[in-house]
Amino acid sequence: MAKLESASKPMQGRSVWALFFSLPIFAWAMYDFANTIFSSNIVTVFYPFYLKETLGSSEEMNQIASTFITYSNALSSFFLVLLSPLFGVWIDRTGKKKAYLVPFTLVAIIATFLMGASAVWDTNKEWLGLNTSILGVILFFMVAKFFYNSSLVFYDSMISDLGNEREIPLISGLGVAVGYVGTLVGLIAFLFVHDNHFESTFIPSAVMFLIFSLPIMFLYKEKRQKPVASHKSLLSGYREIWTTFKEARKYQAAFTFMIAYFFFNDAIATAIAVMAIYANTVMGFSTGQFILLYLVSTVSSVIGSFLFGYVTRSIGPKKAVTIVAIILIVAISLASLATSQSIFWVAGSLYGVSMGAMWVTSRTLIVQLTPEEKRGQFFGLFAFSGKVSSIVGPLLYGSITWAMASTGNLASRVALGSLLVLVIIGLTVHMRVPQKLQNPA
Repeated sequence: MAKLESASKPMQGRSVWALFFSLPIFAWAMYDFANTIFSSNIVTVFYPFYLKETLGSSEEMNQIASTFITYSNALSSFFLVLLSPLFGVWIDRTGKKKAYLVPFTLVAIIATFLMGASAVWDTNKEWLGLNTSILGVILFFMVAKFFYNSSLVFYDSMISDLGNEREIPLISGLGVAVGYVGTLVGLIAFLFVHDNHFESTFIPSAVMFLIFSLPIMFLYKEKRQKPVASHKSLLSGYREIWTTFKEARKYQAAFTFMIAYFFFNDAIATAIAVMAIYANTVMGFSTGQFILLYLVSTVSSVIGSFLFGYVTRSIGPKKAVTIVAIILIVAISLASLATSQSIFWVAGSLYGVSMGAMWVTSRTLIVQLTPEEKRGQFFGLFAFSGKVSSIVGPLLYGSITWAMASTGNLASRVALGSLLVLVIIGLTVHMRVPQKLQNPA
C-alpha cells in the first residue's frame, strides 16, 4: 500500500534535454535505432519485395507471394509464443536484461547476414517446389525475426530502469522516434539494389544493425543486481507464467489491456509485413515510389512518437491509446478502399502516426498498470499476447490471399479490410481498462 501512496505523490522529472543527453538513455534509444533498421529493411520492405520478385509472375502469383510472406512471419511468431513467456521470468529471477539482449541480437544479425548469403547461392536444387536458395532465405528470415523480436522483451523492460513515472512517457517517445530515424538511415541500403535484386540489401542491413547496436553493448551499464535466491528448472518458468495467468483476476486492468493489445498488435504487425507488396501490387507503386511513401510514413511515425509522448503525459496513457486506435481505424479503412494513390498516401501517413504512437502509449500504459515486482513477468505476458497476435493476423491475411488468389488484387483488399475488424474489437475491450493500477485484494 505504501508503494501506491508514494506513487500517487507528484514526481519531479528531469528536463527533456537532460533526458536526451543521459548516457544510459542515449545507449537505450540507439538500440531502437538499430533494431528498427532490421524491422524496416528486412521485415517491411526488402524481404517482401524479394519474394514478390522471385515468386510473383502474375496477379494470382502475387497473392501466393503474399501468403509466403505472411506465413513465414506467422511461423516465426509461433516459436515466440512457445518461448517468450520464459523471458519475463528470466528478468524477474535474475534482474538481468542486457545479458540476454546482447546474444539474442547477435544471433539475429548473423541470421540476417545468412539471408544474403543464401540469396546469392546459385543452385538448381528444389524442395517443396521452391528453389533451395529461396527456401534458405525464408528459413534464415524466420530465425532472424525470432531473435529480433525476442530481444525486444528485454529491451522494452529496460525502460523502467531509466526514469520515474513522469519521465517514462518522454523516454518511450524518444526511443520510438530515434528508432524511426534509424529507418531513414537504414533505407540507404536501397542504393545497393540494381535490376530489382533486393537481396543485395540483406548483408548491408545486417552490418548497420550491428554497428548501431554497439552503444547498448558497450555504453549501457546495468544496475547491480541482488544475488538470485534460488535456482529453478527451466520448465518451472511455464508454471510461473501459468500462475501469473491465474492471478490475472487480481491485476484485472493489466490483463484486460493485454487482450486489447492482442487485437491492436494483430492489425499493426500484419500491416507492417504486407504494406510493401500491397502498395506495389494493388496500388501500382513502383519500388522507388514505395520507398518515398515509406519515408513519409516514417517521418509521420517520428512526429507521432514525440507528439504522443507529450499527449500521454498530459491526458494519461489510456486515453492516448484510444486516440491512436481511432487513427489506426481511419488509416486501414482508407488503405483497403483506396482507388487512387493520393488516398493511399494519406492512409500511409496516418498509419505511420498510429504505429509509432501505439508503441509509445502502450509501453507507458503497461508500466502504469503493473506492480513493480511483477513488471518483468507482465512484459513477458504482453510480449506473449503480441506474439500470439503475430500468428493470427498474418495467418488470417495469408489464408484470405491464398483462398481468393484467383480474384487477383481483390483478395488483398479483403485481407487488409479484415484487419479493421480486429482494431474495432481491440478498442471495445480497451474501453474497459481502468485508468490506474488496481491494488489486488
